[in-house]
Amino acid sequence: MSFWDIVLSIGWFMILFTWVWMLIAIFGDILRDHELSGWAKALWTLFLVVLPWVGALAYLIARGRSMNERARARARHQEEAFDQYVRQTVATSGASSTAEEIAKLADLRDRGAITAEEFQQAKTKALEGPAGRTDRARRDEHPVRTGS
Repeated sequence: MSFWDIVLSIGWFMILFTWVWMLIAIFGDILRDHELSGWAKALWTLFLVVLPWVGALAYLIARGRSMNERARARARHQEEAFDQYVRQTVATSGASSTAEEIAKLADLRDRGAITAEEFQQAKTKALEGPAGRTDRARRDEHPVRTGS
């Protein structure tokens, strides 16, 4: 095989890969589009199966702009859902409640309600978090072995 045969083979492979990728994107758009009726989805699918190149080009010409708008709306919806998930996770993680708990313990210590030793124990317990163990306790539990 000559160098130009290899370059031509790579070119054809890239065209084939792009075409398959485009067909998958078009089929995904057809199936996700809530505005198309079942019959319209079936006709577009049949058109893409019977005449793949012509069907893909026709779909991109006829519905390419709305395909992009639907993809953008899906991305926006996923981003909003992710942002909402992050806000809920941060709100329930207890990061601020740990700081508040330590502040309350410091106030109790300053007023003399608890001793300095009790404060340190309660502070350590508050910093351990929901798992109930510190990173140091986990390291001590599973020491790293060195040597043979």
